Amino acid sequence: MNIILVSNSMAKAKSLSALQAGLLVAALVLFPVMLTLLFITPQSNIKQQGMRALLPPQIRSSIISSQVHLDAYAKELGELQARMMRLDAQNQRLAKLAGENEQKIVNNPHLKPLGGLQQDGRGGPLVRSHAMSEIELKAAILELTEAVDARDDYMNKIEAKILQKSVLKDMLPNSSPVDAAFNSSSYGWRIDPFNGNKAFHEGLDFTANTGTNIRAAADGIVSSAERTPDYGNIVKIDHGSGLETRYAHASKLLVKAGERVVKGQVVAQVGSTGRSTGPHLHYEIRLNGNPLDPRQYLNR
Repeated sequence: MNIILVSNSMAKAKSLSALQAGLLVAALVLFPVMLTLLFITPQSNIKQQGMRALLPPQIRSSIISSQVHLDAYAKELGELQARMMRLDAQNQRLAKLAGENEQKIVNNPHLKPLGGLQQDGRGGPLVRSHAMSEIELKAAILELTEAVDARDDYMNKIEAKILQKSVLKDMLPNSSPVDAAFNSSSYGWRIDPFNGNKAFHEGLDFTANTGTNIRAAADGIVSSAERTPDYGNIVKIDHGSGLETRYAHASKLLVKAGERVVKGQVVAQVGSTGRSTGPHLHYEIRLNGNPLDPRQYLNR
């Protein structure tokens, strides 16, 4: 398609190609739009926000909303860091109760302050910094996660020391429930093998062949021996004073509820029943229903 223009002064026709015509029409349409934006947008906003002020409202609203969410996460992160500092002070008090040397507590790497966080007195006028970027926020969250994991391990050790000095010391299940090695990273936070989400694993996994004997870790009374959807075949032993051990995913149960068992007695055999990916023993120690880290109580 060609457009022919005729000039009165020159009395001569000029033709434009389709591309040239399209560019001319676009320029004629965009020019008044840009003029309108220039006059209706306050100059102070343009200087303050730059090109963002010239963006369509939907895009500008989306950008502002994203930054608001990042700021909210940053605020929550700051609150978590403050809580971490209070927990550190509590951890130090518990460590003293467990008989830890004070200098050893101060120098413990598991209780080191988070980056940029000091526990001495500070103050001064507020100077607002720039909002945290997504990359900075992710890095801060990663640091906080690692700090939480380190403190979890440390507190498990302190908890075990306190229990081993308490009136419960003679009741603690301190022998290995099966003649097999355990996965040292299986207790605590990990990626769930079934759904890929992060989840807290409340027991210790011992990889062993199907049929391997499972033994009671301490004297007690069998509180239940049953099959459940998640644990599969499971034996629970009550050791008194709120202490309980659990032996899950068994292929065969060899005791019944109400039976008295002694330390080292065979109570079941290794299997892969319930929510399991393969033959192993899932072993738990609980105090008043709360999980303890079994690694801290196994005789090495």
